[in-house]
Order: sequence, then structure tokens, then C-alpha cells
Amino acid sequence: MREKAVTLSDIARRLNFSTVTISKALRDHPDISLATKKLVKQTAEELGYTPNIMARNLSARRSRTIGVVLPKIAHFFFSSIIENIYNIAFANNYEVILTVSQESAEREKRHIHTLLAMKVDGIIVSITQETRNYEVFQLVQRRGVPLVFMDRIPVMEGINTVSVDDRSGAFKAIDHAIQLGYRRIGHLSGYTDVNIGRDRKQGFLDAMQHHGIPVNSDWVLEGGFGEDFGYDAFMRLHKARNLPDLLFTVTYPVAVGVYTAAREVGVRIPQDLDLICFGNAKMQDFLSPRLSCVDQNTTAISKSTMDLLFETILQHDETAPRTITIPTDIVLRETCTGFKSIGSPVSVPA
Repeated sequence: MREKAVTLSDIARRLNFSTVTISKALRDHPDISLATKKLVKQTAEELGYTPNIMARNLSARRSRTIGVVLPKIAHFFFSSIIENIYNIAFANNYEVILTVSQESAEREKRHIHTLLAMKVDGIIVSITQETRNYEVFQLVQRRGVPLVFMDRIPVMEGINTVSVDDRSGAFKAIDHAIQLGYRRIGHLSGYTDVNIGRDRKQGFLDAMQHHGIPVNSDWVLEGGFGEDFGYDAFMRLHKARNLPDLLFTVTYPVAVGVYTAAREVGVRIPQDLDLICFGNAKMQDFLSPRLSCVDQNTTAISKSTMDLLFETILQHDETAPRTITIPTDIVLRETCTGFKSIGSPVSVPA
């Protein structure tokens, strides 16, 4: 038999108080003494009372919930981001409603409509690789719900954004490789319709141009941000017998796809093909060889995103849209640390 939920009336009957007194005590209202608050809260816990948050939200006109829409969570970058967001929200007495679009623009749209219906106080979005229509985001703006775009950002006016300096980070990676002696460099660029794909590719092109190195278009492939793209792109280059000396991948999952494909066909990393990626993950220390990368500071990204969202929630229409860009660093492990021409390795400069 299903147990009946405990109500304010149940607590009131137990203590012989009015339901108004019980309600105020549970909300720490200044009209109620500390002793009464303590007694009411203790009794509520003993009875197994759970507050009706939705009803409280309707009366308070603030839900103390934040909606988050991410394209993936089986990805260190996003899993680290959401863990940090949860911690910050908890410290500020907020709950997080997490939704995952699975790179589907249709799911993304549905999730945002659901979050609006749930009356969340604000929404954080990292758009999908499919997102081209921004009508649902414009709806959020018209409803006056605070909105912050993080990492993957639509081309829209008047929006709050938090991202790393993708273009500069990619430039740093390629500049580092060129200084080691690499000239035959390829790039698996993801989708350039999405800002991270577009900006990281542009950083690659900037560095090649800066050093006067021509780009071989056969070595620049577009196709996604996951392992499947890395695997398929490598196999295309390998079957064409047209591998560069080094590949720069748009994300670390793309690099993982390259590792898998290279192992299948006996191509050694970094001896036969060197590799560096955009994006850091703990698992990169467990790859063999350990993978060098452009590091995105997920702690800084999460904190900046939440600070900006809270600021917008509290001040609402009084704040102008802000663009926050966080710098990147290169983390060197065992790839892209020394150019390997036949018989003449070059060490990393001190």
C-alpha cells in the first residue's frame, strides 16, 4: 500500500499549531521564535515531511532551480562542467535540472520548452552540432528568462556567453608543433557551422599562415566532434596513403577515434603520426602514448557561467549582455613533444 505524503496539516495536528505557524517556521520567518522553528523542523523530519517545492515556487515567484541543456555528458569536458555547476548551485541553495540533447536540435528545443514550463529561474545552454534555428532561444529571451550560452554559442545578438579563446588556443597548438619542426600538418575540424569548430579551424589556419606554411586541403577534414569522426577521418587518409606527419583534432574524443583507427592498422603514435588535440581529460593520461592538448579550464568556465547567470537572475533587465572569454594553456604529455624525421629526432626547446 502506497504511503500517504505528510502535509503541513499533519505537522500542525501533531503540535497543535496552526498550519500558518508551521509554514512560517519551515521558511524561517522572523515572526516565529527559534525554539518553535526548531520544534517544527524536528517534528517535520520525524514524520518524513517533504515540502511541495512547486507550490512554494508559485507563491514565491522564484523556483530556485536552474535548467541546463548540454549536447553530451559522456564527455569529460561536459561531465566536469556539470559537476562544477551542481556544486556551485548547491552552495547557493539552488537545484539543477539537467537535460541532454544528444546532439539533436529537436531534443534541444523540446528540453528548453520543458524547462520554461517548469518555471526555472535561468537556463544554461551549450548548443548541438545540428542547431541552426534559434527561434526557441528567442522565445526564452521574450519570456524574460535569464539565459547564458556556454562553450557552443549561436550567432545571435544580445546574448550572454562564456567560452574559451578557441582561436588562440588552436594557434598555440599549431605554433608549438611548427616550432618543433612539423610542416605536414592536418586538422580534423568538426563542424565549422558551430563556433568551436569554426574558431579552432581558424586558429589552425592562422598559425600555418603566420609561419608561411601552405595548407594541404586533403589533410583538413570536417565531420563532427566525436570518436566516430576521428576514426573515419583517419581511415580515409590512411586508405588514400596520404597521412600528414601530425594531426590536430578539434576535440579529444576525435583524437581517441584516431588512436583506435591507428592501432587497428598498425600506425604508431607518435612515431608514424603525431597528434595533439583541443580539450583536456583525465583519461588522456591513460592513453598510450599520453596525449598532449590545449587545456580548457572547466572550473573557470563553470564559475564564470554561474556567476553570470546569478547576476542576470538578480538584476534581470538591468544588466547588459556580456561576453566572457577564458584563456587556454597547452598541456604537454607524450605526443607532440619532439619532431621525428627519419633518423633525426628534434628535442623540445627548453
